[in-house]
Amino acid sequence: MTLQPLPASTPWSLLRLRQSAHLRNLLAETTFSVAQLVQPIFVVENLASSEPITGLGDNARHGVDTALEVIAKDLDAGVKNFMLFAIPALKRGRDIEFRHVRRAVSMIKQKFGDSLHLWVDICLCSSTDHGHCAMLDRNGKIDLGVTLDWLAAAAVDAAAAGADGVSPSDMMDGRTAHIRRSLDAAGHTRVPIMSYSTKFASQMYGPFREAAGSTPQFGDRRHYQIDVRSRTDAMASSIRCAGEGADLLMVKPAMTSIDLLRPIAEATGRPVGAYQVSGEFASLVLLAREGLTNFDAALLESWHVLRRAGAAYIITYGARQARRLGLG
Repeated sequence: MTLQPLPASTPWSLLRLRQSAHLRNLLAETTFSVAQLVQPIFVVENLASSEPITGLGDNARHGVDTALEVIAKDLDAGVKNFMLFAIPALKRGRDIEFRHVRRAVSMIKQKFGDSLHLWVDICLCSSTDHGHCAMLDRNGKIDLGVTLDWLAAAAVDAAAAGADGVSPSDMMDGRTAHIRRSLDAAGHTRVPIMSYSTKFASQMYGPFREAAGSTPQFGDRRHYQIDVRSRTDAMASSIRCAGEGADLLMVKPAMTSIDLLRPIAEATGRPVGAYQVSGEFASLVLLAREGLTNFDAALLESWHVLRRAGAAYIITYGARQARRLGLG
């Protein structure tokens, strides 16, 4: 893969977050509605129908056709913001290609256009045969330069296919700046970056890894995701992403990062969201299944707590439930 030399990064643009009603509503500070929620959707290459995901209720892995049907229903339920996880059929060592990402994005945007805002998760863990979020050298170590090039290529491909925004989740050093420069060089200056800027090495990602087929085949991700004991690293990671040109920042998992939301926003001047991750959502599903909580009330409570703590927006597997729960 050959990339052209990149120009210097353009300054962070306030205009990127003002350009559409979806973005303006997502980041509105005086309301709380379904407009501040983002619904993840998993689209698996060559999957004929859909497959359930353990613990995630009515969330499933979809083929492109069934994904379009589900998105249509979600739009009818008031959802306007989606996070796409496009999972290829074939895992590769280094020769990754993003055909499935391009096809999924293109088909979604061709069918629904500006009626939704489509973020695309940018990572390599679902594409590599080892399940890590980076390209590895012969010694099993992160090859950072090659990894950044592949991440940038994935972001540019998603934007070219029609993505409204890109969301790097890999936690590599320098990824936000490299993606921003690459997007700008390719003419996608108005495509915002929602960075997974403070992402902990957590035990709460199990259902997601099943859905995305991204469980590491050896080791773990502690050498590139943040240690849960380190507030300093957590703050520094988001401050760095803001400095590299991220338009939106994010903490993950949501509840175990709740002490960081407002401090990060104050330190960076950026909107900071929270990802209610698969393990957090599944805990509510399983508690309700055992008769130990009221799912609807617990889900709504969790969202209000995150908003109270300073979350500008929330990524949640229950966004499609919001209108039913009384959020307009």
